Amino acid sequence: MQTDKISLFFKQLIQDSLQVTWTLFRVMIPTIIIFKFIEELGGITYLSQVLGPVMSAVGLPSELGLVWAATLLVNIYSGLLVFINLNMELTVAQVSVLGSMMLVAHALPVEGAIARQAGVSLWSTILVRVGGGFLFGYILHLIYEATDSSQQIATVLWQQTGLGADSSLFDWGLAQVKNLIMIYVVILVLMLVLKILKAVGIEALMTKALSPFLKVLGISRDATNLTIVGVTLGLSYGGGLLIQEARKGHIQPRDIFCSIMLLNLLHSLIEDTLLILLIGADFSAIFWGRMIFSVLLVAMLSLFLRLFVTERFERYFYRSVA
Repeated sequence: MQTDKISLFFKQLIQDSLQVTWTLFRVMIPTIIIFKFIEELGGITYLSQVLGPVMSAVGLPSELGLVWAATLLVNIYSGLLVFINLNMELTVAQVSVLGSMMLVAHALPVEGAIARQAGVSLWSTILVRVGGGFLFGYILHLIYEATDSSQQIATVLWQQTGLGADSSLFDWGLAQVKNLIMIYVVILVLMLVLKILKAVGIEALMTKALSPFLKVLGISRDATNLTIVGVTLGLSYGGGLLIQEARKGHIQPRDIFCSIMLLNLLHSLIEDTLLILLIGADFSAIFWGRMIFSVLLVAMLSLFLRLFVTERFERYFYRSVA
């Protein structure tokens, strides 16, 4: 009987991981090909020049603008693929700044649509996430620069497969296949870790720890549990539940807005953090730093929204879906 349970557990794990991977690959594979065309046409240099000032402001090489662009438009996995293909040597501080920006702002077309289904305007989501991502990265850059800390070279656990400068298109394609296989392995391990954390009660412990922060933000008890689901597991989970409650009219518009904004900045706290750790980022910065930054930013946003009467709030920031 015990053997059957273990067999069923791993069978379900593999099925779930394959489903998640296939969903990602349908978006990522075209993205990889598009970025290869951009590279072959000399677009890398052009895009680096356009995005250079943004990266330079946070102490990063201009080429890394491509990593954030891929992350913003697709997802963190795509950004990581671009990162390993650039094959750059960075300090822990630089990787932490880049990783923090990726964590706060990524997959805007998909996750912006989820927030919009809950009634939050798309422009609000883009402004808070892209602006918040840049602000968080800039603050970390200033801290690292002032303290001269984390200046050692980052250890990247997810390495490039080793393409030479004169490699053929076939070699490039083979390298990308190896990278995609590696992504599946990463997803499989992450899902296993998540199941273990849930089984041993770490997920429940995180829920209790986050509850006081949500009360500070003025998020009501009705929205607290749903928000915590999104913070720990992902915007798709928590956002989906909030959409259902918003349509039923069970939760007040301002609570929905603040909850979604927190989820925009702080979601998939376990999975996404583990992903960025693969490129050598500082855990304290990308986990605790991100948490503190997100809570403070949403707290200030919540205070700001109190200046608006309900009619103006719903006109500019929120559209009721009840």
